[in-house]
Amino acid sequence: MPDRLPRIQGDPPNPVSFRTENYKAGTVFPRKSQPWGELNYALIGVCEFDIQGVRYLSPPHYAIWLPPDTMHGAHNQHDLRYVTVYVERALCAGLPDKPSMLSISPLLKAILADFAARDITMPETVEDLRLAQVLVDQICLAPGCENYLPFSDDPLLGPVLSALQADPGDRHSLSEWARRMGTTERTLSRRCQDDLGLSFNEWRQRSKLVAALSLIEAGEPVQQIASRLGYSNASAFIAMFRRLTGTSPTQMR
Repeated sequence: MPDRLPRIQGDPPNPVSFRTENYKAGTVFPRKSQPWGELNYALIGVCEFDIQGVRYLSPPHYAIWLPPDTMHGAHNQHDLRYVTVYVERALCAGLPDKPSMLSISPLLKAILADFAARDITMPETVEDLRLAQVLVDQICLAPGCENYLPFSDDPLLGPVLSALQADPGDRHSLSEWARRMGTTERTLSRRCQDDLGLSFNEWRQRSKLVAALSLIEAGEPVQQIASRLGYSNASAFIAMFRRLTGTSPTQMR
């Protein structure tokens, strides 16, 4: 049976509070909404969110922002080290007004790492309060998208996406998947564009990137990651990684 965590209780953040925790594989975070904003960020592993009925993935280097009063739940299939930042409602006025995936800056990561290293859960000194304000400013400035790796409940497309997420090294082409599903390549391609707003190959590369980020954080060698993700050589994997992130796996590490 998966672990189930109780609803987070306590006073609202004043003005910001932080939580860094390790969670075992199979942990379930029950659905809830809270009157403050949340920034959710995976240090190691990938967390899967259900946010107002929409599925989001939260991999390392990308954070999920939840405005106040957003109904959400989550679970993780593998071990997870996770940071959550709680921001009081008054400070959320200039932040995104809908759930968003954010690309977080090195400065934001450094502030979170500093608070975690000093075991700061709620800033109290003048210096820490200034850092907290910088962190809120960085959330405001972070480039975002609605969902980095969208999903589909379509009876033809959904099973294909689930299989690729479970095995990101799968090498079957779109036409081969179409034959497996008893449909045509054109139909499956059209459903990708209609449901995901992405081509099949672009979605699959994003899925590989999500898997790669977790493996990089876990310290796996680049050659081994490339092989696990279905690349015949590390150069092809590095080229994909650089195209999607603007940096190499080694620099990201």
